[in-house]
Amino acid sequence: MISIIIPSLNEEKYLPLLLESIKRQAFGEYEIIVADAGSKDKTIEIAKQYGCIITPGGLPGRGRNLGAKVAKGEMLFFVDADEALPDHFLEKSLLEIEKRNLDAAGLCLVPLPNTKMSAFLLNIFYNQPVVLLESALPHAAMGIFIKKVMFEKIGGFDEDVKLAEDVYLVRRATRVFKAKFGILKTTEIFVSDRRFKTDGWLSTGAKYFLCELHMLFLGPVKTDIFKYKFDHHKDKNK
Repeated sequence: MISIIIPSLNEEKYLPLLLESIKRQAFGEYEIIVADAGSKDKTIEIAKQYGCIITPGGLPGRGRNLGAKVAKGEMLFFVDADEALPDHFLEKSLLEIEKRNLDAAGLCLVPLPNTKMSAFLLNIFYNQPVVLLESALPHAAMGIFIKKVMFEKIGGFDEDVKLAEDVYLVRRATRVFKAKFGILKTTEIFVSDRRFKTDGWLSTGAKYFLCELHMLFLGPVKTDIFKYKFDHHKDKNK
């Protein structure tokens, strides 16, 4: 079984899109866990309508860890609330993971809505680099598969990391615990472009580029230098 873990905070607009896309999957052996950080809107009500398991959350790293604690699946899939799965996503992902004998896997991203410019920018600045660097410099963002036994072995997400805790997770897994990691080639995941619209494509790209340099030369980001705030996209995307 696969445990799908979703950290949330005031996601009544986007969460139904993700949950509907999960319900359309041909693969049936899964559970959905929503780790909520104190939503004031209808997020919890929506999650209950879809039969999700509700657990307390926090910032994304902590929410994912708390969700993993109650997970029953042998495979964990961490996904953000503002995303959606294409048809046959779970089936294709698990088949490829099994075929390649991966302990953890990341995904290429498709913007939602999918415009020519947003697709071009994501392909050039994220998708192509992460595929080329999947062995030398692993990346996984907005959608991560990891075997539960490996997740527990590495101690889960480092909750002191303020930004790119997902990238740090897979790098620690591969470098310290010799996990086999890969970017899946048989499927992708749809991601909302709200974070890029709110912060700007240029400033968002610059922030993550500087974050990458910080991780390479100084280690994981454990200060608030990049001013990350959970849920800061909501006001401009009502």
